[in-house]
Amino acid sequence: MDRTAQLTIPPAQFGTAYDPPPSGTSPHLRAARVLDANWTGASTVPSRSLYPHQWSWDSAFIAIGLRHLSPLRAQTELETLLAAQWADGRVPHIVFNPSVPLDAYFPSPDFWRSATAGRAAGAPRTVQTSGIVQPPVHALAAWLVHRADPGLSRSRGFLARVYPRLAAWHRYLLHRRDLGGGGLVSVVHPWEQGMDNSPCWDAPLARIAPAPAGSFRRADLDHGAPQDRPTDLDYGRYVRLAAAYRDAGYADDAGGAGGFAVEDPAFNALLIASEHALARIAEELGAAGTARHARAGRLTTALVRRLWDREAGMFLCRDVRGGGLIRERAVTGLVPLLLPDLPRDVTAALVRTLEGPHFSLGDRTRLVPSYDLLGEAFDPHRYWRGPAWFNTNWLLERGLRTHGERERADALREAFLDLADATGFAEYADPYTGEACGATGFGWTAALALDLHHEPHDGPGRGPSPVGTGASGTTDKGGDRT
Repeated sequence: MDRTAQLTIPPAQFGTAYDPPPSGTSPHLRAARVLDANWTGASTVPSRSLYPHQWSWDSAFIAIGLRHLSPLRAQTELETLLAAQWADGRVPHIVFNPSVPLDAYFPSPDFWRSATAGRAAGAPRTVQTSGIVQPPVHALAAWLVHRADPGLSRSRGFLARVYPRLAAWHRYLLHRRDLGGGGLVSVVHPWEQGMDNSPCWDAPLARIAPAPAGSFRRADLDHGAPQDRPTDLDYGRYVRLAAAYRDAGYADDAGGAGGFAVEDPAFNALLIASEHALARIAEELGAAGTARHARAGRLTTALVRRLWDREAGMFLCRDVRGGGLIRERAVTGLVPLLLPDLPRDVTAALVRTLEGPHFSLGDRTRLVPSYDLLGEAFDPHRYWRGPAWFNTNWLLERGLRTHGERERADALREAFLDLADATGFAEYADPYTGEACGATGFGWTAALALDLHHEPHDGPGRGPSPVGTGASGTTDKGGDRT
């Protein structure tokens, strides 16, 4: 059998194994090789060197790309992650691979002590995890994976098995993490939001006394350039916060033992998108999805009420402990463009902000930077303080299509695909030059490039958005995808 055919053969015939050719002649095949190299047998690591375990929202994005190569492997990716779910419903942000040495990544399993410190919260005893969470992209990923091969999904009972876990995950967030009392979810650690060292966290973090420099060793600096990574001061604060949460038994009733609680636009927007997806999953299983669509609508209203800032022309984070909006412009405040039910004036303002001087999309930048180009903390190379990330640009490309901005979405799609391949599927890139930063051969960059290669980018019901009814990946035409 031709090896290229092996990449596209229907999963019922070929299962989870695929064998990309040794020398790819197209970006599609090069991206497929990245995912194959990062596959561990049950899940995909973001990076073999820098991130050698399974990460929560990484796996969701990776599954979205894997569905085009092997829907069965994509299902397995999500099933492996959800198997590590805690009894209280939380999906941990890291599932540790026991075959990886403890010193390969910090904080390691012996820092989190999930089985003991998390016992009251129902941490699993057979697998070691972290105790914090990451953005809830998982129901959206599960729905898109199902639509890639509905026959395979139904024959395996994929949705029937993951739906209760996804519902418990959303219930945990909605019931345990409304720390501000306004209907939105709060994160209790910057790592939970996924944009680890964004300047949005500087003010809330300033209240946190850092852990002593000699009390931990940063394994990330063994594989990443220090100028691309968070500073030692920031890392000391992350460690202090995580240790305080752990020592409180990972309890949320005190609103985060470390005193950090922030309502974040992207985290809540992804929850809303996943609520819409969970409604579609319920309908596929023969239940009503009306209540979940209604909940997504209420969350959208709360998001606009609490985090929209007309003057900034975008959403801002809210410091629950400090009591107000955080006056920093970051890509998190643009991600709600993904949502189909935003007020029209909000959508128009977000598009203007994307192209305005603070993000300059299509003018000075081809990909949307992670932070305000005019902000005092802007740094084009340092993690989430300026570089462009491929996952957030995928979300914004989908958002532009959601709201009919086809030309802008096409340009962003082209830039994404060009730079993903040119950088060797880098973790992130300099927003001005496109220079690769962080790890190369990065899982979600390759996966989302595959999604944009495969996903038709116009046509009724196929191109606009991965959320909402009639959205991309939600039509009944998904069974013939390769």
